[in-house]
Amino acid sequence: MRLHLSTWQEVEAYLDRSRAILVPIGSTEQHGPNGLLGTDALCPEIIAEHAAKDEDILVGPTLNVGCAQHHLGFAGSMTLRPSTMISVMMDWVASLEQHGFERIYWFNGHGGNVATIEAAFAEVYSKRSFSLSHPNSDLRLRLQNWWRLPSVAEFCAKVFPIGEGSHVTASEVAVTYFAYPEHIKRVEMSPKIAPSGEFRDAEHYRGQFPDGRIGSDPSQASPEIGKQIVEVAAAALAKDFRAFADDI
Repeated sequence: MRLHLSTWQEVEAYLDRSRAILVPIGSTEQHGPNGLLGTDALCPEIIAEHAAKDEDILVGPTLNVGCAQHHLGFAGSMTLRPSTMISVMMDWVASLEQHGFERIYWFNGHGGNVATIEAAFAEVYSKRSFSLSHPNSDLRLRLQNWWRLPSVAEFCAKVFPIGEGSHVTASEVAVTYFAYPEHIKRVEMSPKIAPSGEFRDAEHYRGQFPDGRIGSDPSQASPEIGKQIVEVAAAALAKDFRAFADDI
């Protein structure tokens, strides 16, 4: 069930069954020569919608621009300041809590978001702690990175034992190719496996990794493997979300 494709009456009826909502969160940033700019937002969105086909999960709108300042050296990349992202998340939480949601599961697709998401959680909980009119709701927030779901990392390592990398990974590109096969890009990459290393700001990143990849060979990606990854991840997500939703 998708929030954007539901009426307010349907959401109200859902709240009679569950107080939990899943919010995909990602980024809009370069993903090398053959990866889509929306990869980090698309992956959690794709997996969440697949999980919701067979489970009573309400999937909220995707927060699709995150913290990606180091990618601004590549055309099309967008970013929020950490302080802006924290404010946005706090407003989303406040809006959802107003209607009775008490379990908000943030399903993340971008490693660069993690520190800011955790800081946003701290701000939400701090505001409640300092409030003289403490809300009656039992609000709980959870962060889950899709590639950290049980069994997912192991499966990706099995299908891509060499060249998975840490940015523009073969697995994330495969997930988007499964959902959007009309946007598959076949590009020669040199070197075949990109170098690894650290980075600071956008200029330094572009200098260190001129085609955008870090340690990866995403030319291995295929819709067939992407389908398998999505199925494994969706099953793990459904189980993890249900445990969170039912936690009292």
